[in-house]
Amino acid sequence: MNRWTGSWLSGPRAAEEPAGGSVGGGTQQRWRGERLGLPESGVGSIPSTARRAVAMLIDCVLAALITGLFTMPDLPRNWSLLTWYLIGVIAVSFFGFTPGMFAMGVRVARIDGSAMVGVPRALLRTALVAIIIPAVVWDRDYRGLHDRLVGTIVVRMR
Repeated sequence: MNRWTGSWLSGPRAAEEPAGGSVGGGTQQRWRGERLGLPESGVGSIPSTARRAVAMLIDCVLAALITGLFTMPDLPRNWSLLTWYLIGVIAVSFFGFTPGMFAMGVRVARIDGSAMVGVPRALLRTALVAIIIPAVVWDRDYRGLHDRLVGTIVVRMR
């Protein structure tokens, strides 16, 4: 029952190590993303939480500003959520990053190595980010539940 992803019955430490307690020949994972074959730093490594949070903040502000252009003189209210969702789905589907992610130098990549995330994965991923809980529950590699479900990971692009 316990796979490399762990099991809720195994407790919180199950997500830290694969079954058998070792990675690559008997040593524990030394950095985030090592078990996924990602480098420790630089392009392709796991970005910090702060970098991802600032990217999200930039996207939210951008969505509010764009929506505000259409709702003037009133405030955008919840319409900015729809704009944020559309920006996220379209940008991640075709480019792999939102404007905020681009500004912070991060992108969404598929675990299987495919070039594009694609519309179905981006639709589900963005919907799960919108309900917040899957996005703030991470494993040892900083992969949120939303990324694990759709087979993606956020990595640095510079």
